[in-house]
Parts: sequence; C-alpha cells; structure tokens
Amino acid sequence: MTTPSADAPAPLSEPTSVVIRPYRPEDEEAVVGLWSRATRIAHPFIAQEGTGERERKLRQIYLVHADNWVAELPNRGVVGLLGMLDAEIGGLFVDPGVQKSGIGRQLVAHALRLHPTVTLDVFELNSSARAFYARLGFGEITRHLDPDTGFTLITLEVTA
Repeated sequence: MTTPSADAPAPLSEPTSVVIRPYRPEDEEAVVGLWSRATRIAHPFIAQEGTGERERKLRQIYLVHADNWVAELPNRGVVGLLGMLDAEIGGLFVDPGVQKSGIGRQLVAHALRLHPTVTLDVFELNSSARAFYARLGFGEITRHLDPDTGFTLITLEVTA
C-alpha cells in the first residue's frame, strides 16, 4: 500500500451508495432546496443568495438548458447537483448535510468521464470550494469579475 504524496491530487472517486443520474423535471424542488441551502453557506457574501432572482435563473435557465446530473442516496433522495455547460461545470452543489462524504468528488469524476478536461468558475471568497478543487488537482487559469455580483471569480481547469 502506498501513501499519496502531499502534492498529489486526491483520487476522484470513493466507494459509496450514491447514484449519479440525469436530472429529471420532478427533481426540481429537491434540487432547488439543496442548491439554496448549499449556496447560502458557500456564498454568504452575496446578498439574497439562494433566493429571488438567482433562484429564478436556476429554475428557468440552468435547470432547463444545462446538462444536469443529480446525485441520489437511498433513503435520502437527491443530495447533489452537477450542471454542465459543454465542458464547463456551471454548478456543483451538495446538500450541506452530506458534504465531505465524497459526493462532490464523485460528481467531478462524472464530469471528467463526460469531458476529459473541464473548467469552472469559483468565487475568490469561497475558500472551502477553492480548497476542494485544489485537492482534486484543478489549477487557476484566469480571474474576472462576476457581472451579476461584482465579486471576483477564478476560472479553474483540470484534465483527467
């Protein structure tokens, strides 16, 4: 048995009973609920996060036009959302009650099965997400301002 070096990216999958499947319209309420809970924790610096106009965009734009996948656990239902815009992870959210259990890692691994190289934007102020992506081997490409919030976004990339 070998111990990974501190510099090596963490493995992208872990054994668990999670099922990753395509999003279905009947998942909408569960997905919006977990997104709202997770995004308020991840983005406390954004006023009204998880509600209002941002929720409307999730329901009417992203859940309709993105290639969405959900993570589902037996006896818990839908606990994660992966929204793909071609090879960009447009959104990755895991219900706070099951975070740090490997579900986010499995959703990223799924994205990499769909596209050998993926990118994403993460808010500079979201230090926990930045650390998560760094552990998975993502590297910074560029920085830019989010036109909706005015906060800095960091574009990250990883190749399988």
